[in-house]
Amino acid sequence: MKDDRQVEVLLRELAPQVIGLLVRKHRQFDACEDAVQEALLSAAQQWPEQGIPDSPKSWLATVASRRLVDEWRSESARRRREENSALMDLAGPGEASTSDDTLTVLFLCCHPSLSAPSQLALTLRAVGGLTTGEIANAFLVPESTLAQRISRAKQTIKKAGAEFVLPPAGELAERLRVVLQVLYLIFNEGYTTSGGPDLHRADLTAEAIRLTRLLRRLMPDEDEVTGLLALMLLTDARRDARAGDDGSLVPLAEQDRSLWNTGTIAEGVSLVSGALEAGPVGPYQVQAAIAAVHDEAATAADTDWSQILALYDVLEKVSPGPVVTLNRAVAVAEVNGPEAGLDLLATLDDDSRMSQTHRLDSVRGHLLELAGDAVAAREAYLRAARKTASEPEKQYLTRRAERLGS
Repeated sequence: MKDDRQVEVLLRELAPQVIGLLVRKHRQFDACEDAVQEALLSAAQQWPEQGIPDSPKSWLATVASRRLVDEWRSESARRRREENSALMDLAGPGEASTSDDTLTVLFLCCHPSLSAPSQLALTLRAVGGLTTGEIANAFLVPESTLAQRISRAKQTIKKAGAEFVLPPAGELAERLRVVLQVLYLIFNEGYTTSGGPDLHRADLTAEAIRLTRLLRRLMPDEDEVTGLLALMLLTDARRDARAGDDGSLVPLAEQDRSLWNTGTIAEGVSLVSGALEAGPVGPYQVQAAIAAVHDEAATAADTDWSQILALYDVLEKVSPGPVVTLNRAVAVAEVNGPEAGLDLLATLDDDSRMSQTHRLDSVRGHLLELAGDAVAAREAYLRAARKTASEPEKQYLTRRAERLGS
């Protein structure tokens, strides 16, 4: 089992590096990514029994290159492609170890021509090294649907004429914003699954954290990358306390804080403190600072809500949006009373971006309960329960409503 885990970790690290190596040599991202996936599968089957090769990156590159040659030789334009493939030399150990194009692969998978679901799927497969089946299971879609999504994504990148290079300096900040958003979406889907029987998917949160650590190693001077990593760590540190023995949701105020991971909290606090001191503040740094205030409170009653509200005021300036307003309303209610929080929530009632989510009704139910309006709170909880596809959240909201009577 330990050897299997070692192989899995190594393959996930090497996947984008080998894809980058092949794309630089052979240009075609779609074909190269398919070939690397086959090589990864072969390695996952062989290495646990036969041992990890002395140069695993070279092994993968060689096997994937052979897959490419075999594929191209079997296609209808055999003569032209064989002329091209004759120029291809199989990667040797020295060549395979000289470059790491992981960052370029990551930016390519988050190309702006792709939809968010396609960016997520392609990033998890090409950079995360996950199989199509693993990704499909994580997002509760049929494997065939996920495979089609990935195939279309690669064709979209090809049609867009995307080159295998890092974005120019003038585009880097905006493209990095998309990359960070994709990594955060992966984390959020793992931390609070959007549907199904499970409250969270630890494999997805772990992969998001791994990829963000990798991105920080590749871009150490980007404070927002550090901020995002800190936010993930400070949030994930509470994971073991979020669910009861029966898998039911436990809200933050009721969690057993002795179950929080103090080592992870310490790392997150250190990261965000350093990022905030370094320069201009970005939204992930502010959100990480908010998470740190929660994590450093010994009990729910010790939470410094005034500081949290001040941080939300900053966040609303640097990254305004309905989700920020929604979360800020909770802080306003804690500092200025539930009626003040409800007044702020009312500004979101006509926002179409909030109409499909259960979170607005869930927060409204909580604030109405604090305000003593049990009837309205119960109705809000039940509306929220009807909207969520997450079974643990649905059960939690239903129980909240039942507790308030009929």
